Amino acid sequence: MYVCICRQITDNQIRDLCRDGASNMSELRAKLGVASECGKCGKLAQSIVKEFNKTAGFVSAV
Repeated sequence: MYVCICRQITDNQIRDLCRDGASNMSELRAKLGVASECGKCGKLAQSIVKEFNKTAGFVSAV
């Protein structure tokens, strides 16, 4: 699903970047440009990062 229409960034691209170690919006903005134009995608992108960080904690605990 597209998260950022301005930059054509998908939720999968954001999750891939999280897997590579990105853990906050500043890193997403620097590497993908998410929320750097109109900003409407910022809340959704941030929720994807938070969701990934929460589930990654459960996976690494095993």
